[in-house]
Amino acid sequence: MHLLSRRCVDGLRRLRGLLLLAALVLLAACAHAPEHNPLATWVPSPNVDARRPQLIVLHFTEQASVQQSLDTLRTGNGEGPVSAHYLIGGDGHIYQLVADSQRAWHAGVGRWGTITEVNSASIGIELANDGHSPFAPAQIDSLLRLLTDLTARLRIARTQIVGHEDFAPTRRNDPGPLFPWKQLADAGFGRWPEGALVDPPAGFDPWMALGEIGYPLDDRAAAVRAFHHHYRGIDSDTLDAQDLPVLYALTRKIEQVDP
Repeated sequence: MHLLSRRCVDGLRRLRGLLLLAALVLLAACAHAPEHNPLATWVPSPNVDARRPQLIVLHFTEQASVQQSLDTLRTGNGEGPVSAHYLIGGDGHIYQLVADSQRAWHAGVGRWGTITEVNSASIGIELANDGHSPFAPAQIDSLLRLLTDLTARLRIARTQIVGHEDFAPTRRNDPGPLFPWKQLADAGFGRWPEGALVDPPAGFDPWMALGEIGYPLDDRAAAVRAFHHHYRGIDSDTLDAQDLPVLYALTRKIEQVDP
């Protein structure tokens, strides 16, 4: 009887284990199943695709350490809860905080071209930097690797790499005038004037050109400051003669790439 009882106990344990495994498999299947509206009859179509981001936004953390930034991006700052998809430390280590398919809270209010809800249309990358120091070479190397991966895997156009200040120039100044946009351009990311710069033809409108690139013009001085940080590495909010060939080259490039 003792042996029989032990066999029964072992059998019950095995059965319990199988039932638990079956329950876990069922839960996993439910977790990956698409949401169905209970008000409608579910008649699935195969003609679907995941919603994909169209833009990659670069930030600096303006904080003292990677750990501080990891804490902030999992809690909040003075304005409330914040997050980003990725954080890159000065040593080049890449941290992911939000899945690529999810909407991170990194952009806030702003507009880039026709994109008016940037959080919903972008991947956010934070760079550990105090806002006043050059970006570390290892950090930029990792950023380039990450951009190569994201643009290929998520099919984001390589031209669609911007800074936070580009689309929110009245609120933000990151990644700032020290960020090496030219190095990114040499690696094939972002928009950059190519070849010899020439003066634009008569009637060229620099404000229309800024808007065509994507800059919001609600505050023109702020837009110019962001443009200068990005393309000239200077801190000025007034257009000058040197801006015109740059703007002309950028808009000509847009016409060639995005007819």
